[in-house]
Amino acid sequence: MAVEAWFMDESGEDQRLPHHRDPKEFMSLDRLAELGVLYWKLDPSDYENDEELRKIREDRGYSYMDLLDLCPEKVDNYEQKLKNFYTEHIHGDEEIRYCLAGSGYFDIRDKEDRWIRIWMKPGDLIVLPAGIYHRFTLDTDNYVKLMRLFVGEPVWTAYNRPQEDHPARKEYVKCLTEKVSPGVALFAH
Repeated sequence: MAVEAWFMDESGEDQRLPHHRDPKEFMSLDRLAELGVLYWKLDPSDYENDEELRKIREDRGYSYMDLLDLCPEKVDNYEQKLKNFYTEHIHGDEEIRYCLAGSGYFDIRDKEDRWIRIWMKPGDLIVLPAGIYHRFTLDTDNYVKLMRLFVGEPVWTAYNRPQEDHPARKEYVKCLTEKVSPGVALFAH
């Protein structure tokens, strides 16, 4: 089954809740792709020997990898870290995450600045294009194990909104207005 994504409600309830609108409005993978979000469904049970993962990493130049366990027991200042992850921001590079265990939410902005929630579960690998406004939180299970991938050395810099003059944001918006998939267009450069 593919990743689940939906338009979020505007309530101020706990960020770890699903935040479905009433009625629920789901988002297709095609619509996510129009925003530059790339997606693969892989088998997380043997990620060390996964040929499909190896090919994705090779094809897209993801040479750096590390693993992150996010849960109250393993992260100092857990609540503060979660709050930081949930602050809306962009990056100058793609954000690549592969869920190996547990679950969590990536929220992204669409062309009309509405929040879309992407529920990542084991086997989901997503690529958020450079320049897309996004944030992350765990769900109510409070646990996720993620593989983080990067092209070259990891860059952890988050630029909190507003960032309309950031080069990555300008390029992302240009791709959206020219109706070119940002993930494909930015990768081609």
